Amino acid sequence: MNDDNIYRQATDQDSPIENVHILAFEPLEAPAYTKQKLPATPEARLAVRTGRTDLRNVLVGTDDRFVIVTGPCSIHNVDEAIDYAERLAPLRDKYDDRMIIAMRVYFEKPRTTIGWKGLINDPFIDGSNNVHHGITVGRELLIRINSMGLPCATEFLDPIIPQYIADQIAWAAIGARTTESQTHREMASGLSMPVGFKNATDGGLQVAINAIQAGRAPQAFLGIDERGQTSVVRTGGNTDVHIVLRGGSNGPNYSPADIAQTQTLLKCAAGERRIMVDCSHGNSNKDFRLQPTALREVVAQFVAGQRAIMGVMLESNLAAGQQALHGDRQYGVSVTDACIGWEETEALIHEVAEQLPPRR
Repeated sequence: MNDDNIYRQATDQDSPIENVHILAFEPLEAPAYTKQKLPATPEARLAVRTGRTDLRNVLVGTDDRFVIVTGPCSIHNVDEAIDYAERLAPLRDKYDDRMIIAMRVYFEKPRTTIGWKGLINDPFIDGSNNVHHGITVGRELLIRINSMGLPCATEFLDPIIPQYIADQIAWAAIGARTTESQTHREMASGLSMPVGFKNATDGGLQVAINAIQAGRAPQAFLGIDERGQTSVVRTGGNTDVHIVLRGGSNGPNYSPADIAQTQTLLKCAAGERRIMVDCSHGNSNKDFRLQPTALREVVAQFVAGQRAIMGVMLESNLAAGQQALHGDRQYGVSVTDACIGWEETEALIHEVAEQLPPRR
């Protein structure tokens, strides 16, 4: 054996074969400890319970109020989020007899390639990825908003995060990019709140229908418990799963024909399931200024008696439009998807409320 072969053999034997590309492991404190440090207020717990109960009743048809989930595409500034919540909460109280209003409080952003992943992953928006701080800030914000009596809605992306904040969420979404993921279907089966699965980015419905079937079923998967212990998580299934129509590459999918087709497909596969319409994304052809058009058409169907519809989602912020993530930022403008502004949002909520009958 020559010297080159001896050197190569030694190198192969000594080189690592696991965690080759891992730079560091940073342990997180256990979810139970985080909740102990940041306990929910009685007002926050009541808002979560009330929000979940209201939405469950809508899903089964015993509550005929119209649901509006509205708020920023993503939260990047806590003060701005509180400002928005303080404006939205009085509208929830005012129209409680005909609407269920929840605030969109999104902390995690799926990326097609790379980019800012949201407040929990990178709270300082500087690439430091201080997840410890992000979880703390996110939980604090949810408690403050819920304490106003305003239920919170979010998208769950990382399957570990729910252990830290899910007790403060009244409604959750599984996004178009993750609806097909087995991990997210399993996670949804164990979540304690109603969960909406969005249709695929191409507009296809079957992926979401399959996800509803999986989310309703008992599952067993790997996760963590309250102590942060890696565990086999066994669920009983979540009966409060449903579909969210968000349009796709072929355009919107909220027309009367689309709603009827969705209703038929759902009934065949999963029984009677009510439908939420996301007025953004494909349903606005990715133009935030078209969200009101989608909203008005969906409300018209609801008012005309189409009770397969349960409500809508809006991407809305304090100011309209979108801005760059870095540099001098304008107050209240989204750093991810463009949103309609508060004045238009408020006017739309008033407009919708005037068309809805009081709760029976």
